[in-house]
Amino acid sequence: MPLNRIFCFRRVDFLLLFPFVPESNGLSVATVNVNGVRAAVKARSEENTGLLGWLGESPAEYICLQEVRATEAEARAALAPVLADGWKLALAPAAQKGRSGVAILSRREPDAVRIGFGDPQFADSGRYIEADFGTFTLASLYLPSGEAETERQVEKDQFLKTFGEYLKPLARKRRDVLICGDWNIAHTELDIKNWKGNLKASGFLPHERAWLSEVFGEGSDWTDVQRSFHPGEAGPYSWWSFRGQAFDNDSGWRIDYHVANKQLAKRAARVVTQRAERYDLRWSDHAPVIVEYTA
Repeated sequence: MPLNRIFCFRRVDFLLLFPFVPESNGLSVATVNVNGVRAAVKARSEENTGLLGWLGESPAEYICLQEVRATEAEARAALAPVLADGWKLALAPAAQKGRSGVAILSRREPDAVRIGFGDPQFADSGRYIEADFGTFTLASLYLPSGEAETERQVEKDQFLKTFGEYLKPLARKRRDVLICGDWNIAHTELDIKNWKGNLKASGFLPHERAWLSEVFGEGSDWTDVQRSFHPGEAGPYSWWSFRGQAFDNDSGWRIDYHVANKQLAKRAARVVTQRAERYDLRWSDHAPVIVEYTA
C-alpha cells in the first residue's frame, strides 16, 4: 500500500487515520524486513503493489531493509527499477547464501559505509550495516532470531553481548544516530499479543527483554521511538506469522524498531506502522515502520 494513501494506527480505543506526508526539510526513514528481496519484488508484481510499487511511491529518504537474502548482483537486479530511478543501495550480504542480509536504500550517496560492529563472529553474517550521510548515521540491523535452549540461542546471546557494548559509545557521538531494523525481541507484554504463550520462547525470554531495557530503557542513551508515541498501549505490532489466523486476529509481535539517540529522538514527529489492509495484500510477514523526524 503506497505511503501517500490512508494508514491505520491500531490503538486500544480507536483507529487513528491520516495520510503520511512528510514535511519539508524533515527526515523521513522507513524500515522493513522484506523476507527475501526477490520474493518481495515478485509478490503482487502484476498489480505493482509489491515491494517495487511501495518503493516507487515512498516519500522516505532512507529505507532500511532486513533479511534481503541475496547477493549484491541479485539484489541489484531485483531492485533495478528503483535504482534506475535514483535510489542508492548499500548492502551487507551474508556469506551463507540465501540467509540474512541487510541493506540501506537512500536518495543520496552515503559518505561512508561500515559493515559489522567489531565482532569477528558476525563480520560476514549480513546482520549489520551502518552509513553516514552528513551529520546523520543510519544503521540497518537484523538481530538473530535464536531458539531457546539451542546453539542458535547461544549465538544470539553472544550477539547481544558484543552488540550491546558497541552501542554504548555510538549513542554519545555528536551526530544524529538511528538504528532501524528487526531486533527479534518483543520488549514488554505490550509488544506481543500472546505473551503468556511465549514466556519460554526466544524473542521474549527474560534476559532478552532485560537486555532491551538496558539498551533503551529509562535512563539510557537510546530511545525506542515508536513506544514513545504509544505509551501504555498494546502494539502496534509489526510482524505476524503467515500461518493460521495470526494476521487476521492481529496476533502479532512488535519487533521492528527505530532506536534513536537522544538528540534525534526528541525530533521524532510522526510514526506509522504500515499494516496491510488484508492478508492477501501483504508482500512480507513484516510491516514497514516509518518515522518522520523534524529538521
